[in-house]
Amino acid sequence: MEYKNILLIKMSSLGDILHTLPFAAALRQRFPKAKITWLVHPQFAGFVPDPPVIDEIIYFDKVKFNKMNLLAKLAYFLEMRRLLHSKKFDLVIDMQGLFKSAVLAAISGCSDRIGYCEMREGSGLISKAICGRHSNDHVIERYLDVARYLGASAEQIVFPLPDLSKETVSVQEKLQKNELQGEYIVVVPGARWKTKEWPAEHYASLIKMIIADGCSVVLAGGPDDTAKGEKITELAGKPAQLINLIDQTSLRELAALIKGCKLFISADTGPLHFAAALKKPLIAMYGPTKADRTGPYGSDDATVILSTAACAGCLKKECDDWHCMYDITPEMVYAVYIEKSRRL
Repeated sequence: MEYKNILLIKMSSLGDILHTLPFAAALRQRFPKAKITWLVHPQFAGFVPDPPVIDEIIYFDKVKFNKMNLLAKLAYFLEMRRLLHSKKFDLVIDMQGLFKSAVLAAISGCSDRIGYCEMREGSGLISKAICGRHSNDHVIERYLDVARYLGASAEQIVFPLPDLSKETVSVQEKLQKNELQGEYIVVVPGARWKTKEWPAEHYASLIKMIIADGCSVVLAGGPDDTAKGEKITELAGKPAQLINLIDQTSLRELAALIKGCKLFISADTGPLHFAAALKKPLIAMYGPTKADRTGPYGSDDATVILSTAACAGCLKKECDDWHCMYDITPEMVYAVYIEKSRRL
C-alpha cells in the first residue's frame, strides 16, 4: 500500500533515537513522496533527521508533562489529540512500544497502526506488532523489519545524521581553550542505569595509562555525570592531558566532539551510538545488558568487552551483588586500546 502521510513515534532515549535513524532512512527510501512526521521529546529532537528524510517534528514534552497534575495531563492529551487529528495521518508507526506511545497512537485518529516486534505495556493492543526474520537480532534490525514489511529493501545500514559544522567549530574552541594538543580519546563515563556504569577508579587507571602512552583524553557527558567526572579527574591526578568537558556540550556538540576523536570509550550509553553511527573506532564495556541486542552497530572498528561474570546480560537496573562491571579491568581495556591505536 502507498501511504502519503506517516507519523513515526519514537520519543526517547538518545540511544533509541539513534537506533531508529536507519529505519527512518529506509522509510524515506520506500515512500519518497510521502510526508513523514516524527513525534519526539524535545531534548532528543536535535538528532531527528532533517528534510528530505523527515519533513516535520511534533514534540511531546515529557519534562513538562511529568510536572502536571492529573487534570493538566488530561488537557495536554486532549491538545495532542486535536493536533494529531488535524494532521490526518494514514499510517502511524509506534517504534517506542510503551504505554505512553500507545496512547498517542490511539488518539492519533489513524486506524492503520503498526509497531516493531517488542510491543510492551499493552501497546500491542493498539498497534500491530511486526515480527520479521530479525526478531531475535539487534534492535536496529528489528526496527528495519518494519521497513521491510512496508516494502523497503533495507539492505544497508544508513544513519542520516545532521550537519555538525557549527558544533564542530564550537567544540574546537572549547578544546583550544583547554590547551588541547594533538589527537584525543573521548571517554563518556556515565550511563542511564547505575549497573551499566564502569567504576570511576577503573576509568582513572585506564586514563593514566592512555596519557602515559602519549594521547590526551577528553571526558564528556551530561549533567548527571558531573560528580563522576570530577572523581575520575581527582583519581587520575588532574593531569594536563585530561580535559573534563562533562556538562559543557550540547548533544550535537558531543556528537561533533566524538566525530573529531581518535577513538571512543564508554560503557553501554547513548553517546556510544554516536560513535558507531560515525563509524569511529570504539571500545564498549558491557555487563548487565546484551551487546548482541543493543550494542554498537554499523561500525567496522567496534570492540565490545563483555563481563566474564556468570550473571552478565541479566538486564537488571539494580543489583545486590553488582560486580560484573568491576570484572572488566582497566588492563583488559587498555590492551584493546593499544591494539587499536597502533593501527590508526
